[in-house]
Amino acid sequence: MAGFISHILREETPLLHVAPELAGKGTGTASVQKTFGNIVIVTLGTGVLGLPFTFRVSGWAIGSISIVLSGALSYYCMMLLVKCRDKLLSKGYGNVLTYGDLGYYAYGEVGRQSVDIVMIISQCSCCVAYLIFIGHNLASIFSGPPSLYSLFICGLIPFEILLAFVRSLAALAPFSIFADVCNLLAMAIVIKDDFHVMKDFNKVKAFTGWNSMPFALGVALYCFEGFGMTLPLEASLKEPQKFGQVLGLAFASITILYLGFGFSGYLAFGETTLDIITLNLPNDWSIIAVKVGLCVALFFTFPVMMHPVYEIFERKLMISGWFQKNVIPSPMRNTLVLNGLRSMLILITVFLAVCIPGFGAFISLVGGTVCAMLAFVFPATFHLTIFRGSISSWQATVDLSLIMFGALFTLYSTSIAFLDAYSAYKS
Repeated sequence: MAGFISHILREETPLLHVAPELAGKGTGTASVQKTFGNIVIVTLGTGVLGLPFTFRVSGWAIGSISIVLSGALSYYCMMLLVKCRDKLLSKGYGNVLTYGDLGYYAYGEVGRQSVDIVMIISQCSCCVAYLIFIGHNLASIFSGPPSLYSLFICGLIPFEILLAFVRSLAALAPFSIFADVCNLLAMAIVIKDDFHVMKDFNKVKAFTGWNSMPFALGVALYCFEGFGMTLPLEASLKEPQKFGQVLGLAFASITILYLGFGFSGYLAFGETTLDIITLNLPNDWSIIAVKVGLCVALFFTFPVMMHPVYEIFERKLMISGWFQKNVIPSPMRNTLVLNGLRSMLILITVFLAVCIPGFGAFISLVGGTVCAMLAFVFPATFHLTIFRGSISSWQATVDLSLIMFGALFTLYSTSIAFLDAYSAYKS
């Protein structure tokens, strides 16, 4: 979702647009109410539909602790990014517009490239999650064999490739808002249906073991993803000094929403809760409408989420000597090569989606790796560097603790994913 809003900023859509010369100078035009809404739009995504399954895997107590902890730490680290930008501006640095800019001022091109690489992985992972979600939900509507899952995903290839050839995606912007509306509608319908099939409270587990907490934390971090939009959101606010209060209120509201949705879904379906909660619901007209609406919205959001990835790869390709010599002189060849690159990236995401059918496990992996890097490691590292010599030993200890936690969590999540993949291969 953060990638979509980032693109909207570049397309100068009124909702979130911040002119570069105004960013960080307190001359934004967004009201507190609009900024609150924008934070909700950036944060909410399809990951919320995996929270009831997370409660089933970890138990409702561990699931709740993971959501609250992820929300609190995400808030703290987002405010670190804002403090870093304010510090740079106070030193006379201008145009600190993006997360990558902070990386550049902290560690030069290495810092910017590191942020960009992790952001690319994050964007592509979100697109893979979209395809997994679409495949599972469409297959559930038709109640066909498991192979339908892969067929539906592969059937999207020609249409997504055609959409990838569109260079200006402003016309697709409303579909991301539509996706958020569908998410809220799906949550409301799920909660409504949950109350009809509520189980005995004593039949659900509060705790399944501490080994399940990394899974729960990974999903929760995925659900609070949106770090790439922290600085533009703060800059867009008419009164930027109120950003901390607005962000805190928004995160508190989202946390309560996540807790209620996760617990009600788990209480309704217990140990039969699936990794996408909509798959537990009967195929009546309202549920089918929600599933189709979500699939359509994510189908059109996919090319917008991939757009920053296309731009980065194309920029790297266009400065190469081979491209300068053999492609640029021919406009037709130029178009064919760039469109071919976009097609190849789509095929890679589709291949990954077909090979990774587990929605819950995948978003936990994404949350435990790239989201942990964006949420903890980079903000704390940049804060240590930019504020070198001017922070207390306590603040430095907190930063180092966040770096160690994020790095160890990333290594753990990655190793578990490889072990699971190896076990599946051996079996």
